[in-house]
Formats: sequence, C-alpha cells, structure tokens
Amino acid sequence: MDAVASRRLFERIAANIAAVIRGQDAAVRKLLAAFAGGGHVLIEDTPGTGKTTLAKALAASIGARFTRVQFTPDLLPSDILGVSVFNQREQQFEFRTGPVFTSILLADEVNRASPRTQSALLEVMAEGQVTIEGRTHQMDPLFFVIATQNPVEFRGTYPLPEAQMDRFAMCLSLGYVDADTEVEVLTAQELEHPLAQARAVAAREEVLELKAAVRRVRISDLVKHYIVELVRRTRAAPQVLLGCGPRASIALVQSVKALALIDGEDYVRPEQVQELAAPVLAHRMVLDSQAKFAGASGASLIGEIVKATPVPA
Repeated sequence: MDAVASRRLFERIAANIAAVIRGQDAAVRKLLAAFAGGGHVLIEDTPGTGKTTLAKALAASIGARFTRVQFTPDLLPSDILGVSVFNQREQQFEFRTGPVFTSILLADEVNRASPRTQSALLEVMAEGQVTIEGRTHQMDPLFFVIATQNPVEFRGTYPLPEAQMDRFAMCLSLGYVDADTEVEVLTAQELEHPLAQARAVAAREEVLELKAAVRRVRISDLVKHYIVELVRRTRAAPQVLLGCGPRASIALVQSVKALALIDGEDYVRPEQVQELAAPVLAHRMVLDSQAKFAGASGASLIGEIVKATPVPA
C-alpha cells in the first residue's frame, strides 16, 4: 500500500468516525496515528465528552471485534485476562478467555481499579501477548487498547503508575466542543445514536496492510536525532523529576511515521514530530511539586522544549 492509497484509507476511516462523534477531528487524527503506529492510547477527560463513543466508532469503522471493560475497585486481574475452570465431565481445567482477547479493547475509567488490576494490562500492551499459568497466548495483530481515566482529583481514583503510563503511545484529551457543534450532536441523536448506523469502511486485510506500510515510511537520521534531542531534554529540565525514556523515542518515531501516511507522504517531516511531541511525551514525565504548584504541566513543558530545540533543515 503506497502513501496515496494509505491517505485515502485514513480519510475514509476518519470521515466514518466523524459521522458518529462531531468536532473531534484533531483527536481522531492522533488516535489513528497511534493505532496505525502500533501503540495504545490513554484518554484523560471528564465524563460525557465522547471517549467511549470514539472507541466504538473506530471499531465499527474497521469491522473489528470490540470489548469494553468497566474498571471498578473490585475488579480482579482474572476478570480481564481470563481464568481456568474445572470441567467435571472432562476432569481437567479449561481456560476461559477474558475480555482482553479482542481487537479493540476499551478499558473504561482504568484508574478506578486497584494497581494490581491495572498491572494486568502491562504485558499485553507492551508485547501483544498474555502469559497465564505458564502458557503464552498471542493477541490479535489488530489489538489496540483505548483506556480512559478520570482526572486524579475525582473521588475513587488510583493514579496510574509510571510503568503503566509509559505503555501508552499517546495521551489525549477530547475536551468540550463549541456550542454549534453541541447542537449538531443533539440533532444527530434525536431519533437514534449515530453508532447504530455505523458500518465498516475498511477490510481487515486493508488495515493490516496499512500498519505494515507504516514501517516502510522513511525517516532521516537528522529527524531521528531531532526526536532523540527532544526526549533527552525532558530528562534535563529542572522542573522534571522523571523524564522520558527510550520507549518514548520509539513511540514518537512510529507515531510520526503513521502521521506521515495520514498526510499522504512516505517520509517524516519535523513538523509532524512537533505536532505529536506533547501527546506522546507529556504523560511520561513526572514533575516536581514546585512545578505542579506553579501550574506547570507536561504539555506546557514539552511546548517550551519544542520551541527551544533547533529544527533540522
């Protein structure tokens, strides 16, 4: 699949999603870049902004199997991964797969579950496999996690550990749409939800070919050095206790390659790196208490780093 065909496929999928969830074109663009690049996405926002609808719209657009898990304080790892059940007739244990065995997994309000349950997603997100009772189970090649979390100030939430945050290629926020778009949302749902009419616009083989095409996108050594310099500067920033590691560099490379295909190009430009720097890097940083009290955020610091870092010619 060449760059032109890739762009047309991206446009079909994005238009199909836009028919379901209005006013989130920028978020959809980033979501598709993470998906095609082989990463996972964390969406942090207040309830009711369309996080679940976005995940369902993506699954419907590519005809993928979709599973939703509502994370609660009493959720156990086996409720996600699966459990062995004794079959009395066969006199042996049988493994019953959990909801993680799917194509698109929505981990809803993931930070309401205990850290033990949150950690159940670590291996599957990082390696695309699950090891249970000594047996390794491979996931679907399309496997993609969209996790949502409420702001940590909300009641009943557990902050995600740094290792878990680092498994997400991007962290997005949908935010509220403008008044006119919100009226469009009301009108679109008067008779039925737009998801009821959502149909697949891409075959499984097309999506797999698209993900393979991302790997072939060219990225120059100059742009690679630019990405590494951005990541290294997060480690040296005085307001940062923990900067971004090499996994962040890898995630940024794969994401910008996918973004290049979205733009119909077979090579990466520095502007695409700048567009995805904050969504890919900001959530991986741990700021010191003084920076937090001063109102600084990971996204604002990444913005300053991008401005201060020389752009390759």
